[in-house]
Order: sequence, then C-alpha cells, then structure tokens
Amino acid sequence: MGFSPVEMVCGNIISVPDAEPSFIASQRQAMDKKPENSPRLKPESYHRLRQANITLIDERPEEVNARTVPGHWEGDLIIGKDHKSALSVIVERQTRYVLIDQLENYSAPEVRKSIEKRLKTLEPQLVKSMTCDQGKEMAEHERLARSIQMKVYFCHPHAPWEKGTCENTNFLIRDMLEGETDFRKVSQRSITRIARLLNERPRQTLGMNTPKEKFNELCVKSY
Repeated sequence: MGFSPVEMVCGNIISVPDAEPSFIASQRQAMDKKPENSPRLKPESYHRLRQANITLIDERPEEVNARTVPGHWEGDLIIGKDHKSALSVIVERQTRYVLIDQLENYSAPEVRKSIEKRLKTLEPQLVKSMTCDQGKEMAEHERLARSIQMKVYFCHPHAPWEKGTCENTNFLIRDMLEGETDFRKVSQRSITRIARLLNERPRQTLGMNTPKEKFNELCVKSY
C-alpha cells in the first residue's frame, strides 16, 4: 500500500480512538487492587510531582469532558527502548484524529516545538485545549499555551485513564509497530503511515465513519 510522508488536513500539508471503557476500567481496577501496605504518595510528595502553575483536569469545562465541542486534544509520549527515543502523540477527543511525531529527544523544548509544529497547521477553532500528564517533558506548558493560544490541562499523578483516548491510541500504535521499541529504527515516513491507517479506520463510536472523515468535516465548518 502506498503512502506519503505528509498528509493534507484542512487544506494544509502536515507531517505526520476512542478511550475504550475497558481500558479505563482496567486502569482503575489495577489501582484499586493495590495492597493496603503498598507505598502511597504523601501529600508533600504529590506536590513535588506537580508542574508549576498548572491547571488540573478538574477545572476542564464539561463540554470538553462530554466531547460536545471539537478542538480539545490529549497528548502523551510513547517512550522507546532504554529511554533513548520517543513518539509524541496528540489525539483530538471528539473525532479521535491522531497526529504522531518522532522525536530525537523528549526534552521539554523538543516536545513543545513538536506539538506547536503540528497544531499550528490547524485553524484556531480546532485547537482549544490539550490534556496531558505531569511529566517533566511538559515543563514548557505555559509557553506552549501562549504560542498556540489554548488551555493546557493536567491529569492527576498516576491517573492515565484521565486521558484515556490517547492511552488507547498509544496501545494501537504499539501494536502496529509490531514489537519495535527502538524508535530510532523507525522512519518518520513509517510513523506517518501508522497515523494515516489509524485515521482511516472506521470507528463504531463515530457511526462507522473514520477519524479523518469526521475531522475533515470540522475543517470545512471552520472556514
């Protein structure tokens, strides 16, 4: 099957699922099954894990939680073998449209620039917020928010189900990589192909439409 290292989205050339209830339930169940004597974060430890000047997911508007309004994204990293490579994954919550970028490193500046590169190709109406983890790679979240003119929300520590759409997409990406965990051995062309295949896969939650079809509908409406 042929593919191109670029995709056309909303008339722009850019590089380049749904949060399954079972995934969210399994994550919560795993946390609930922790032994009573297992180590737990003390309040002071919790605060040390937090990024500075963050807005927690608790403050995210209900329209974001209910997916009634487009333009709200989730972001995450898939870390490669020996922590020497990474993929940056961002997913639009309403359409499940995914954009994937291969990173040479996952320092805070590199992650910020990667997200900016992808989101700046889109109309402002389609970029309203992003929800992500509190990892050190998001240390430049304030600069990112100013650059893109969007809100950045953070999950609570150790609560991956709070961005279940992206977590489920990460699982699909890993599956399509067929066991390869050193992303330095994978070309951006191949990564873009994976994104394209995911975006062209019909989803039951979208009425058997594809993420690409639903996202392109939004692009037309935004003009």
